Amino acid sequence: ALYVVNVERNGKIIYTWKGNQRNTHIGLYDLQTKQNEHLYMFEKDLHIISCSVNNERTLLAVSFCQYTEEERVSQLLQSVSKYLTLLIEIHPINNVRVLKAVDSCVRVQFLYPVEGRNASTESRLLLVSEDKYIEQFDIHVVAEEGHKVVIQKSGQLPRAKVADDLIWAQWDMMEQRLFYIVPKESKCTLRCVQFYPDENFNSILESHLDIAVNDTQLTLVNFGYDYCQDQDVAAKSLNLQVFTSKAGGLCVCCSLASDIPHEIMYSVYFLHKGYNKTFTVSLERRESHQLKEVAFMNLDYYVAAYLPGQFLHLLNIQHPDLLCYSLFLTGEDARIDTIKNCSIRSPWVSTVLDCEAGSLYTVSISDSALLQFLQKSKRDCDRLAALHCALLYFQHTEDLEMQIIRWISENLSTCHSFDPIQEFIIASLYCRMCPETQNLDKLLPYTSLHDWIGVVPGVICATDIISLPVLEFQNSKGFWEKLNSNLESVKYAEPHLHYHSNVLRREWHNLSEENFCLFTNQREERRTTTYLRNIFENAKKVLSHLDTWDSEARLVPLFEEEDYQQQLLMGLMVAQLKDHLMRHLQYVGKKKIDQIVLDYVANLLNLVHRIMKEVWRRYQLHSCVFCFDERGSAGEFAVFHIMSRILEAANGMCMPLPPGFHTLHLGLGVRCLPLHTLLHYIDNGVLQLTETCVRKLLKDLDDTEQNEKLKFSIVMRLPEALGQKVRRYWNHPINANLIARKYVKLLLEKLGNRQCSRPIPERLSVRVEFLPLNYLTNMLAEIENQGVDLYEKEDHVNARFVEETALKHTMTLLGLKY
Repeated sequence: ALYVVNVERNGKIIYTWKGNQRNTHIGLYDLQTKQNEHLYMFEKDLHIISCSVNNERTLLAVSFCQYTEEERVSQLLQSVSKYLTLLIEIHPINNVRVLKAVDSCVRVQFLYPVEGRNASTESRLLLVSEDKYIEQFDIHVVAEEGHKVVIQKSGQLPRAKVADDLIWAQWDMMEQRLFYIVPKESKCTLRCVQFYPDENFNSILESHLDIAVNDTQLTLVNFGYDYCQDQDVAAKSLNLQVFTSKAGGLCVCCSLASDIPHEIMYSVYFLHKGYNKTFTVSLERRESHQLKEVAFMNLDYYVAAYLPGQFLHLLNIQHPDLLCYSLFLTGEDARIDTIKNCSIRSPWVSTVLDCEAGSLYTVSISDSALLQFLQKSKRDCDRLAALHCALLYFQHTEDLEMQIIRWISENLSTCHSFDPIQEFIIASLYCRMCPETQNLDKLLPYTSLHDWIGVVPGVICATDIISLPVLEFQNSKGFWEKLNSNLESVKYAEPHLHYHSNVLRREWHNLSEENFCLFTNQREERRTTTYLRNIFENAKKVLSHLDTWDSEARLVPLFEEEDYQQQLLMGLMVAQLKDHLMRHLQYVGKKKIDQIVLDYVANLLNLVHRIMKEVWRRYQLHSCVFCFDERGSAGEFAVFHIMSRILEAANGMCMPLPPGFHTLHLGLGVRCLPLHTLLHYIDNGVLQLTETCVRKLLKDLDDTEQNEKLKFSIVMRLPEALGQKVRRYWNHPINANLIARKYVKLLLEKLGNRQCSRPIPERLSVRVEFLPLNYLTNMLAEIENQGVDLYEKEDHVNARFVEETALKHTMTLLGLKY
């Protein structure tokens, strides 16, 4: 049988097997090329404990058990060391050198330089002793004739102490880091040593952990895999692993003992956040003989706590503050077919080594399984966690996004504790934008929720504040720089760094109320202040930026009109988000921040448009929504309902919508809703009257009794400035009467206490024997002569218009012909 004994930094797997003559062979498997290479053979049956090969594959370090205790007693070999550690020249096979001959177990691990570096004349080797110390050997080699590589004969090899008095150690082969724990009174201290390719090593991290430790046997993680011994000491050792993520996350996962039967406890220390969470899980299936410790896996964005046959808990590393972003699976959802026991390790991201079977697996979250879980989930905590997992883990692929939008459109009324549209838009924006710029993830919102009042059934979570790790490094890029940035954010109260829309909402409402007439009157545009001109210039940049992205012919009739309200909101969001980022990302530069902000707002509009396109396709709608001569279909009503929920979500986040959204929404409302419901929606702000839609409605609909009622109801609700622009498109006595009434009212209000000379009847073109009307029209004519003119010239509203309208209206009421 083959057994994996080690995994090196380059992903090559060292394994052993027994030959026909009971020889012990050591081979190397390359995951990239899928090729095997024979490294060495011992001409006897050996129990190999640990094995490592250097980067150049010229040296092999092997630790093995020469005799069992029973064999030593029976063969009177008390003076012979139980364990032997050898350094072997293997290219070509040459000398064998004894590094350790002791009675305590030893693990070996070569250090690896950066990838792509030329062959080195020096190799460094770590030796980890069961006596709780780690040391480093420096091995110098020379090349001889025939491409031989041999160790320089210079007596004992130079060595240095790396750590001692440790009770637990883990090797990170990908980043060449050593994590280890030393006991300190009743608690313990986690330390990390970073090994550099061209230097020695530095102790770079120290963190105090509230984990009770006794005089346990040394536990080693990722220092090779000795299956027999690992199973024997598992019950006496710490079940603990450290995981790092490329975003600067550092987690310590530890299984805890529980005094209550059928209850599992484990803690995850989010060192990059400054707190730990302890989870208590009540098991559904209570076969006590099967209960074992929780196993942990590293999935980069997630840490997985796994108990086969019971549960799989995916913990979000970047946002562990709210429990609803962690996915807790039970039953069939939590089953991993190939992993049926807890004796597993996660050597690097998205891999699992089954220590009992000696098999290595790649582990990832299945997008199809996640979508199925999202679609069948009945609880908000599951839906929310699955939605964020899909967006964060799979990085918004087009097909996945389409399926999520479809699920959202079908479940708008089933999610009670969160708005799926809001979460989809905010989380998608976060995932699209944050990878581009360092530290942007600390400044942009990732959820619409500020708190989570729900619970995850069967799980109790306790959160404790812990002291932040202490880092000591210089000019170190990559993970350590990102971790340090995360710790700095915690010190400055990270939640307050995230952008929110409170100030934006207040500013938008103030400007909307003060400048509505100004925005809708293009003659007055020159009077706008510099501030407002800049706001609208921002909006134009966003829209032009968006146009370059969407080369597809527009399926949904959006972006086809000017919408001053939405452009104002766009421009304000650009201005305020820019100010927010400039306060915290000064080193990025103004030009880069301008680009980030434009991308953010344009992506926001694009996501709304994306939702609309998917919904439009699903219900097979077309441009008929702007024809008002027939009622809407069931599909149009469904789309109208979805647009209402989009509007509700946008209002909740103070988020701009694509220009034309309100026009399209109103058009669908006219086609789908009965009149009283339509007017109720308008009065409550769900539907907004837009110039484009009202003008088309007044022009296209004939004047049947029902349409007159609709038009009159709409006209009566128009804001004054908008009403002046669109009423002239309805050539109807009711509209003329309304215009005349408003004209008379406004003229008389303007008159005030101003004295008017005696009316002159001869000024009227038509003599009417109706004294009240004569007096009114003469007075209006006199006021007009004094220069009070309220309406545009093209509206042709004056005293004569008032007179003619009054006569028509009176004769209509009397049933007379005019």
